[in-house]
Amino acid sequence: MDKIKKNKNVHNNKISLQTAGVTHLTVKPKFLLHVCCANCLLYPAAALSEDFQVYFYFYNPNIHPESEYIKRLKYVKLVTETYKAPLIVGRYEKKMWLDSTGTLKSEPEGGLRCGLCFKIRLQKTAKTAKKLGFDLFGTTLTISPHKNQAVVNSTGTTISKEENIKFYVADFKKKDGFKKTMQLSNEHKIYRQSYCGCAYSMTKSRD
Repeated sequence: MDKIKKNKNVHNNKISLQTAGVTHLTVKPKFLLHVCCANCLLYPAAALSEDFQVYFYFYNPNIHPESEYIKRLKYVKLVTETYKAPLIVGRYEKKMWLDSTGTLKSEPEGGLRCGLCFKIRLQKTAKTAKKLGFDLFGTTLTISPHKNQAVVNSTGTTISKEENIKFYVADFKKKDGFKKTMQLSNEHKIYRQSYCGCAYSMTKSRD
């Protein structure tokens, strides 16, 4: 498979340091970006790279089954090589995730279970960012039209206060962000999954 070529069109949305709450720095701030999948990474990675030292963080204990987890990680690594950004892979803590969300298994997609899933992943991202000396953290989750950006950003902001590290508030799907990331995905034949990731969403997609 040919490596992905960066598309200049994805840089149309300029992202400022002030937006992220980082000012008066002579070097680019270190940004730990939670990555949910390769498709959702393509546009945010390009847009953020002009103002930040972006490191990718793949932490998704929700993904089921393990073969699907491995497949998604494979394509994230492909995008990582293209952008020449460091990739940090978190532990695949699937039992913890299932134990934490089990009582909410009957919740509809986009409900309380999804909110808890956001919290688990963003909390781990924040703790990792703080431990490793990053200036801020964020996530690619808001690129998807299936994710409630208000819930994602509210969750990230709350965790930011708890962990005392800045969270980058964004809605990457705006200004055709989702369209641009899908164009890149289709152009370079990136694997596109048919469900969000967890066992519950997989069952729902087959109904």
